[in-house]
Amino acid sequence: MTGFDAKADLHRYLQSAREVLVWKLDGLSEYDIRRPLTPTGTNLLGIVKHVASFELEYFGPVFGRPHAEALPWIADDADPNADMWAAPGESREDIVGLYRRSWLHADETIAALALDAPGRVPWWTGGGEVTLHRVMVHMIAETQRHAGHADIVRELIDGSAGHRADYGNLPPGDEGWWRGYRDRIAEAARTAQPR
Repeated sequence: MTGFDAKADLHRYLQSAREVLVWKLDGLSEYDIRRPLTPTGTNLLGIVKHVASFELEYFGPVFGRPHAEALPWIADDADPNADMWAAPGESREDIVGLYRRSWLHADETIAALALDAPGRVPWWTGGGEVTLHRVMVHMIAETQRHAGHADIVRELIDGSAGHRADYGNLPPGDEGWWRGYRDRIAEAARTAQPR
């Protein structure tokens, strides 16, 4: 493939996933972006806080490029999962701003280093020796995984689903069509026979 830039391609996928996470907050109340909708407490703003925090760490200290952000929720003495929800004093603007700053810091690291640049993830077992390429792939996978969580949580809140505002990546159908589709799946589940 002539002129292919692997780093630019990876960066494009990472940026797309980042934008999806932020978009999933659009149009929702403070309560809706914070409320837990799974037994393990999954919530939209917490997902963004978590990904922002670890993007800073993976593209910062892992490559000897410290950032200036205070992240007390991931400190060794923090409460478990403190990075997965927003405290009352942490606003949407604070957390989205943190995420956007994490993008800038990560993008500077991505621009400055070659894909084979070495780094070390101290919280990984086995030494944590990595390259920029591996961290980019890891963060794409991690961000897309959480974008999937966010898509489901957003659908539970207001029925909104899809990949992006301009591209839902879902078959066309109105509320009635989707209700019928869901009913067909539910009926198939009820009548399925074990093999």
